Amino acid sequence: MFTVKNEVKLKEVHEALLIGIFSKNQKLTGFTHELDTQLDGQITELLKEGDISTKQQTVSKLHTLGKTPIKRVYFLGLGKEIKQTFESLREAFGKAIKTISEAKVESFAIELDSFKSDGLNTYDVAHAFGEALALSSYRFADYRQKSNEPEKKIEEIVVYTEESPEEVKASLTVGFAYGQGTNSARTLVNLPGNMLTASDLANYATELGKKYEFEVEILEKEDMEKLGMGALLAVNKGSAEPPKMIVLKYQGREDWEDVIGLVGKGITFDTGGYSIKPKDGIVGMKSDMGGAAAVLGAMEIIGELRPEKNVVAVIPSTDNMISGDAFKPDDVVTSMNGKTIEILNTDAEGRLALADGITYAKFHGASYLVDVATLTGGVIVALGNDITGAMTNNELFFEQVLEASLEAGEPIWRLPITENHKKRVRKSLVADLNNSPGRDGHAIFAGTFIGEFAENTPWVHLDIAGTATTTSSHNLGPAGATGVMVRTLATLVERFGETNE
Repeated sequence: MFTVKNEVKLKEVHEALLIGIFSKNQKLTGFTHELDTQLDGQITELLKEGDISTKQQTVSKLHTLGKTPIKRVYFLGLGKEIKQTFESLREAFGKAIKTISEAKVESFAIELDSFKSDGLNTYDVAHAFGEALALSSYRFADYRQKSNEPEKKIEEIVVYTEESPEEVKASLTVGFAYGQGTNSARTLVNLPGNMLTASDLANYATELGKKYEFEVEILEKEDMEKLGMGALLAVNKGSAEPPKMIVLKYQGREDWEDVIGLVGKGITFDTGGYSIKPKDGIVGMKSDMGGAAAVLGAMEIIGELRPEKNVVAVIPSTDNMISGDAFKPDDVVTSMNGKTIEILNTDAEGRLALADGITYAKFHGASYLVDVATLTGGVIVALGNDITGAMTNNELFFEQVLEASLEAGEPIWRLPITENHKKRVRKSLVADLNNSPGRDGHAIFAGTFIGEFAENTPWVHLDIAGTATTTSSHNLGPAGATGVMVRTLATLVERFGETNE
């Protein structure tokens, strides 16, 4: 897809060319100056008149009218250079790529060095562009009747830069892999529940394992019964679909140590069980496996980039349905680690599945744990739809996750765990724990409950109930699934332990 060249040739034919332009009062230089000369000073004149805007995320199009083999030039306004960040540049690239795509071009060129600043070098720019290209061009293949006319897509991009072509191409490829992994997660979340059962999710993971040579283990219901996974099995009791415990192992080091465990909630549809959701709340519950999708998307990136780290991905998966066999409020179940749980709310099922998932990740040697889940409506009440809620039992490990989220542009905000929260979760007349102490602070109680199974293993909980989907399109994608936390998890794995090694 990417062809990287050092020498910019204005004589080369391109359907379109993308150039970055900051809001600074100085004469055009370098390649942009040469192009301006060929166009008889039109760029300078249009900048003066404001027809080419330098305002951030503004795209201005200029037809060359045959004066150069480049058919049209797109100028991407970047605002003040001092304010440019990786995230703002990626957003701006998304806007430009969407605009260029609307012209139905199959290839275009970019003058990459025109986007670099004091804070971002050309390799940072290349990574941002690669990510934005994948993310902004994502479309979910829906089920509408379609015409037979093939849709034109961008197939090739010529990248001009003065830096090393090999290193720039590597940065572009890494960025594109991050975007593609996120898109894979988006597609999984967008699939309806009748087309993505626990078995389908297990098959997807198996194919991913084959592609990237991961060790794959799929536990069936009988296996879970033997291992005593009573928490996940309780959630599955009302379902006609068998549950699956999905495991992918990637070993990037000689010894299986310092293993990062990624645990994703894989509830493929959630009715709430006998604590049934209202009719408005039940729509969209196909997305309740967003945590599983994030983990699988991250594993795709890990498979592409092959970091020298050890990772085990664990996904407890089922749907949460209602039948004569379904689990009920007042039931008591026994989890894999032996702790008993009083069921006060069958709609608090994700934490039950994660309890056995976390225990099984530890069984596979996970020495650090991150769980990701569309877990609670309470996190939306607390933080809205743009910030992921986080909880932890380990400050140093949390700092690494936080840094990864900032680098990925996926903000998280930490919620507390206090001794009072632990007492509330442990309050039961008949069991070690209860799964739903109350509505007040229930996002915190959910995380606190999961922490009872992480125990002393360094652990971070990420509640993506508000961030897993969006109701409106944006520069980096359409409405629907966001693929949130894919890039954070992949970045965490790539950067893990760098400050301590």
